[in-house]
Amino acid sequence: MRRQWSLKRVSVQLVDCRKTSEMVHSSKCHLFSGRGLSGEAEQHLDKEKKSISETKLLKEHQHRYTGEKPYGCDQCGKRFTQTGTLVTHMRIHTGEKPYGCSQCGKGFTKSGNLVTHMRIHTGEKPYSCDQCGKGFAHSGSLVRHKMKHTGEKIYHCLDCGSSFITSNELKVHQRIHTGEMPYGCDQCGKRFALSGDLVKHRRIHTGEKPYVCDQCCKRFAESGNLLKHKIIHTGEKPYGCDQCGKRFARLGNLDTHRRTHTGEKPYGCDQCGKRFARSGHLAKHRRIHTGEKPYGCDQCEMRFAESGNLVKHKRIHTGEEHYGCDPSGKRFAPSGDLVMLKRIHTGEKLYSCDQHIKRFAESGILVKHKRINTGEKSFGCDKCGKRFALSEELVKCKKMPTGEKPYTCVQCGK
Repeated sequence: MRRQWSLKRVSVQLVDCRKTSEMVHSSKCHLFSGRGLSGEAEQHLDKEKKSISETKLLKEHQHRYTGEKPYGCDQCGKRFTQTGTLVTHMRIHTGEKPYGCSQCGKGFTKSGNLVTHMRIHTGEKPYSCDQCGKGFAHSGSLVRHKMKHTGEKIYHCLDCGSSFITSNELKVHQRIHTGEMPYGCDQCGKRFALSGDLVKHRRIHTGEKPYVCDQCCKRFAESGNLLKHKIIHTGEKPYGCDQCGKRFARLGNLDTHRRTHTGEKPYGCDQCGKRFARSGHLAKHRRIHTGEKPYGCDQCEMRFAESGNLVKHKRIHTGEEHYGCDPSGKRFAPSGDLVMLKRIHTGEKLYSCDQHIKRFAESGILVKHKRINTGEKSFGCDKCGKRFALSEELVKCKKMPTGEKPYTCVQCGK
């Protein structure tokens, strides 16, 4: 029997976009069979699909110029020019993160965000400044950096007059005046002004350490700590003290060291007024007032205010004694005690008084000596009101009114 060819209109339902297309088949196209389309008709259908897809993309592209946003979110009502943008937006509500990092497992709602995140692990910085050659992982970071060369700061704070390169920097700055902290931790409730600070804080709870040293595989929660750590491997100490020549790997350590020479103590206790050269020393000191002992021994129930004291205590359980003094043969658990003993043998005195030519083997003794020169009396007795230059003098004062006699004669026991 002879096959019939004719011109017909065929309605076809496209599965991928759910749209119906009226297709006109010429006499060269075979009619539908009972089981589907002929090969020639399938090819024609593929062309029609492509045409419809291109038409759809063209319409969405035109929305950018017309401002039309036909696609709306049924959760929040926000509207979009493209269906793909709506799909990505919906993940904010659903929490879906289909793009996962193969290095650390972190998930993302957008593939582009994953690509950018991967640069943390690879160190890739594809965007470079044509003025100084500095590289950046994000194009936005490069744009902001270039403004540093021009010095252009077009965004101004109405409260204090400070100027900023970007509008976002101004927005973040204004939180100083408003006290706004929009980012809250869902674990402990602590709030932050910056989203980046919240991200860093969350790693305390998760234990996440995404930054890895390529030399020793040690991991860090913050990229800045990794950079500081890497100096250990290079041995580089670019920062030198102009007073004694001692060199440091970090600028912050040099600043702290300089206070040894100047006597500056910028950190003061709000309870007793005692001042410190380092913020860490103030934090430790405050535990005297609060009684806080955050460091606990996993072998017994002892707790300590300082991590170093916990380390020393643990040697009671292990019997460990690492450090030996060559001249005297004595052995010490803390390495600092060994350093002090060796200076007795060598006569080395690193710390000098800027008012006299006198030198000292320990920084603590220099501090005490300086109090004699300045007349500073940091330690006050809460029983009699008398003040002392040295903490040990305060201890003696507190014991005397009670009748306690802490010093015993080794000969007669009196």
